Amino acid sequence: MAKISRRKVLIGTAATLAAGGAVGWLKLRKKPVPIGFDIAPEQLASAREFLSANPAIDMHAHPGRTFVKGASGLKGKVKLYAALGTFEDKTVADMQAGGVGAASFSTVSDFCVLGLGGGGLTTVREFEDGEAFANYKTQIKNMKALQARGLVQFVENEAGLNAANAAGKTAAILSAEGGDFFEGSVERVAEAKADGLQYTTIVHYRHNEVGDMMTASPVHNGLTDAGRSVIKAMNANNMLIDLAHASEATAFAALKASQAPVMCSHTHILRKDGPQIPRFISLDLAKAITEGGGVIGAWPAGFGISDLAGYVDRVMQLIDAVGIDHVGLGTDMDANYKPVMETYSKMPHLVAGLRGRGLSEVDLIKFVRSNFLRVWAAA
Repeated sequence: MAKISRRKVLIGTAATLAAGGAVGWLKLRKKPVPIGFDIAPEQLASAREFLSANPAIDMHAHPGRTFVKGASGLKGKVKLYAALGTFEDKTVADMQAGGVGAASFSTVSDFCVLGLGGGGLTTVREFEDGEAFANYKTQIKNMKALQARGLVQFVENEAGLNAANAAGKTAAILSAEGGDFFEGSVERVAEAKADGLQYTTIVHYRHNEVGDMMTASPVHNGLTDAGRSVIKAMNANNMLIDLAHASEATAFAALKASQAPVMCSHTHILRKDGPQIPRFISLDLAKAITEGGGVIGAWPAGFGISDLAGYVDRVMQLIDAVGIDHVGLGTDMDANYKPVMETYSKMPHLVAGLRGRGLSEVDLIKFVRSNFLRVWAAA
């Protein structure tokens, strides 16, 4: 297959977004996605029983899009997207129905400066002084309000997660997408940890004070000096580092700087015979992450797949590439691009599909929860 350039893929994505007006990351409505394989009623019942005993953990998600609440300074379609509001109750109900016991509840650090450019999602303006941190604080306040009204229980370790589930609560893991709010300051890392933040992707859709994102031409060619200091501060504050969205040079530099295992929470591995999707990572980077004890989140984005069967294929491809001990669930729920797993209520279907591909009970437990728990604890 002919190589597809990064620019062509991104422009195609942007064209799809502009033409549809309600698809991709800016999707306004969810449409049911085909399963793509047959499941007998007893297989589905068995999968539900498995998840009751081993509740799944989603290492990267935006359940109900809490991050849009109270956002200011928005432009264009992003402003429309935010105006549609949030739906956390619906997503948490889907989690409970699907046997998902915990998920990342992630802020989006650069949300207020995002828009559609020539290459898809990009920054359309610079932050005002102090705006990045103020935006982060607004989103954290809104996340914690979910606990205040009893919808979820924020947890900071495996023991807390298990206790929340045992009490019938949906566990939430506070995280962030994009280290923009750090503003290159190690003091901000400690403050974020005091807020209860457990991990963050160091970049998102904006080159920031830490390093470069993966979907635009680099400006730093890796980590900045401030970025190396932030990585060390994250280690010191027991904060897990997430390399999703980071350029290869930034990711490799972060791996070198970190003293703890890291994760790449939602991605897939580039194949030499397939399209060069800008959000996928190289096999070399995947192996570097996992050889250091890390984990990669299998991402059900609609690049080249159109049903849940395609996601089962993606999970198995990752397992074949890096081993069962290093693959977990990273759905990007409620902010994904053309998701082929569009609701947590389909988690039993995913388990049944993976069983059909030969995954044992032990390996399924690793995928749905224990691989992530190991790396979280190690950080």
